[in-house]
Amino acid sequence: MVDVTVRGAGIFGLSIAWACAARGAKVQVVDPFGPGAGSSGGIVGALAPHVPENWNEKKAFQLDSLLMAEAFWAEVAAAGGADPGYARTGRVQPVADARALELAQARAQGAEALWQGRAVWQVKRAEQMGDWVPDTPSGWVIFDSLSARMHPRRACAALVSALAARGVTVAAEAPDAGAVVHATGVAGLEEISRVTGATFGNGVKGQAALLRLDRRDAPQLFVDGVHVVPHADGTVAVGSTSERDYDAPGSTDAQLDTVLDRARAAVPALRDAPVIDRWAGVRPRSKSRAPVLGAHPLYAGQFIANGGFKIGFGMAPKVAQVMADLVLEGHDAIPEGFRA
Repeated sequence: MVDVTVRGAGIFGLSIAWACAARGAKVQVVDPFGPGAGSSGGIVGALAPHVPENWNEKKAFQLDSLLMAEAFWAEVAAAGGADPGYARTGRVQPVADARALELAQARAQGAEALWQGRAVWQVKRAEQMGDWVPDTPSGWVIFDSLSARMHPRRACAALVSALAARGVTVAAEAPDAGAVVHATGVAGLEEISRVTGATFGNGVKGQAALLRLDRRDAPQLFVDGVHVVPHADGTVAVGSTSERDYDAPGSTDAQLDTVLDRARAAVPALRDAPVIDRWAGVRPRSKSRAPVLGAHPLYAGQFIANGGFKIGFGMAPKVAQVMADLVLEGHDAIPEGFRA
């Protein structure tokens, strides 16, 4: 007997399957393309918080998830023996001018009030950060200790290993059984839009590159709209583009070259680092830009977990928890703004 069928083996589907299996449920995961085949098989892995101001339920949910992440990924690694590449190494951002400095200092006070004393948002002189620092016109940078990094492909592989240790494999096809959760990414959003005749969500293409440079203990950087993320395997990811219109979902092009040029111009340490991989994929973006969780709008009695977009990996631990609560126990703690 199967208690839960999860359709989709991206970060949401695998995390929900793990949360249910860890509670003793018998789970099957179904994905015709295999685990991490869509945007969850990327290379960037920047788990970065929203700014600590104009607080809302989405930001509060993300904060909970980021604070849960270390324990979540440690349990996954212990269960399956595979390293997801998680580390809470923080993030550095340049401060452009006096107005931006004033705003950054106000946000430091916001973080002190909102982040529960479990992380900080600090304004520092650039020279305090050593040589791993972006060019900053003001001489100041922001450092937050809440941001973390992981390698998306390794994280999906770690979840697959943890699930396998519980007897759960990812099948190409299987009939629905038990409670059904649809975590089918862009295809799932497009299906709802097509059936309802209203825009429910869409895909947004992203391109990223992986460079050979070992800064594994350094914080990630966010500069000129680009994420620069050191990984535990001695690489640094740079990305990404955000393309609403595209012809080739899985191909990289000159737009990625532009992103690389911007990153190298802003971070001197990257200038001689060779590119060893280029990646492109399409991320599921809901119309509300928030994850879509709870009752499925098309399939009565079934569930949806979709719309991770750029923050899917950061949201995954909390998404897994609330969906397991709902599916296994009937306890609904989903924020109103996340409902389909």
